[in-house]
Amino acid sequence: MPSDNYNLVLSFARRARSHPGDLALVVGGEAFSYGDLSEKVSALAAALAPLRRSGRIGVLGTRSLEAYLGILGACWAGFAYVPLNLKWPAERLVALMRLLDLDALVCDANGAALLGAEVLAAAPDLVVAPDGETISPARRGQRLASRERLAAPLLPEPTHVPADALGYVIFTSGTTGLPKGVMISAGSLAHYVEQSRSWTAYRPQDRIGEACDVTFDLTVHNLFLCLEAGASLHVMSQLELMAPARFIRRQALTVWMSVPTVIGLMRRSGVLKPGLLPSLRLSIFCGEPLPLEAAQAWAAAAPNGVVENIYGPTECTVIGLRQRLTDPPVLTQSRGIVAIGAPYPTMEVAILDDRQRPVPPGAPGEIALAGPQLGIGYFGQPELTADRFRVIDGKRWYLTGDLGSRDADGVFHHLGRIDNQVKVKGNRIELEEVDMHLRRAAGTELAATVAWPVTHGSAEGLVSFVVGGGIAEDEIRARMLTGLPRYMLPAAIHRLDAMPQNVNGKIDRRALLALLDLGVAATPARTRETVA
Repeated sequence: MPSDNYNLVLSFARRARSHPGDLALVVGGEAFSYGDLSEKVSALAAALAPLRRSGRIGVLGTRSLEAYLGILGACWAGFAYVPLNLKWPAERLVALMRLLDLDALVCDANGAALLGAEVLAAAPDLVVAPDGETISPARRGQRLASRERLAAPLLPEPTHVPADALGYVIFTSGTTGLPKGVMISAGSLAHYVEQSRSWTAYRPQDRIGEACDVTFDLTVHNLFLCLEAGASLHVMSQLELMAPARFIRRQALTVWMSVPTVIGLMRRSGVLKPGLLPSLRLSIFCGEPLPLEAAQAWAAAAPNGVVENIYGPTECTVIGLRQRLTDPPVLTQSRGIVAIGAPYPTMEVAILDDRQRPVPPGAPGEIALAGPQLGIGYFGQPELTADRFRVIDGKRWYLTGDLGSRDADGVFHHLGRIDNQVKVKGNRIELEEVDMHLRRAAGTELAATVAWPVTHGSAEGLVSFVVGGGIAEDEIRARMLTGLPRYMLPAAIHRLDAMPQNVNGKIDRRALLALLDLGVAATPARTRETVA
């Protein structure tokens, strides 16, 4: 194969030829070998290849064989893949499908159920759905075919793809609530895989767990590093997410990757005990701050492995910095969380002020990243691309919107989102700092704070939410007061049965604000507790 071919599934194709009987994917209760999976992928790719126009294939599905075939088939045929969120309303699906101008759409059963008349009218001319799904075309020339009945010969080799070709588009919600389509090139992903190979050290005997939907870029890491190494990917169902320890033990997983909220949920249910997860050799957490207590609890549960805290926005191809949990730990002391550590060798990190000038060591500023992993930009949003991807002193940087600092030892620390800095009666407050003291005071990792209500750009106060802990609100506030000034204390603390999460498993602050807007905090929480 040409050395300049950056097709994302080249390694998968090679592995399928050399070790066709090895286990590749376990999903939906079925197991598929490298040979079986590559045959299905190349058949789908053969049907997609003649359709090339925009070069983009939509995938409306997740946690299913069809979703992974859609991703791998699109790549094999030389297309970019675009995962679409099953939780999006029809109006958003319609708008994005029209914007993306897809060449084809691959659905699983749940995705096919979303194909109402309006969505189908905006869909491309070829819609591939599972066998047995009955869907009527929306217009003349539109074809709805089951994957099993696509009449096309196998496409024996992955199509040649140059480094600068679009590899995938992943939509993120962003701080405004409007989706942003992050475009990553095939070359950037290939570089990411190369940089990640040394520290993950995936091998054919590894059994890698997949806890995320394909709309979350952690799946990019899991899927492509797994297939490159000849390992097997074990995809959790929504039901299995409720008991991840049971899944890890039953599947004898060796690698785990998720957001830290999972640890808090397991500790809350009393499941996470020392020695519980002996098969894990590597556990990776990202997407949210990793509290030290949570990291240490997980490390005790997985005594035969290591714990890594990673940092990286979608715009810079999954991961840019990492910090292993050590003894003693490397901490962001002001937050009680594991530091984000050191960058990949080819990733540059700068801490900038609001004029994009470097700040002195130890001072806070915006985290900016540069290097070959930077994304192309935002799909169909050139102004936003120009705003977030800046050329500074002749070098292209991505401005993350995250606050950070670099200490005297060169270790980087994450200090929260810039948009989580709020003003309360003239005092500037970082919500993540309040959260750190809240977690400690309440005795739970499942805690979050929002500014509410906000009028004319300034909040009247803070409201906090906790799950579990069993400590009375007055006592929580008293404990927080030992480390925070009074103006940073929440005016109300609400106890929830469960913390709302977004599709990526992160705590959803917008959902907490919605609870307040619906009247959850109609009376002071000091006099009552609210269960949602």
